[in-house]
Amino acid sequence: MVEKIKELIDDLRIYLNIDGGDIEFIKYEDNILYVKLTGNCAHCMLQDQTLNENILQAIKEEVPEIKEIINVEL
Repeated sequence: MVEKIKELIDDLRIYLNIDGGDIEFIKYEDNILYVKLTGNCAHCMLQDQTLNENILQAIKEEVPEIKEIINVEL
């Protein structure tokens, strides 16, 4: 399942790259996906919208077990 999630993130990465941002897989645990937004996405005011309405929804189409996505600020 983790490899599938990583592949999906890689497919979505291009859309963030267009705006100077990026996304990094951190871990998948207890049906929660942990990622790290970087670049312009790291401090964007629309970060929550991007994560929940775009990235999470796209990934859930392929992996419906995911219940939540959390941006980890390292």
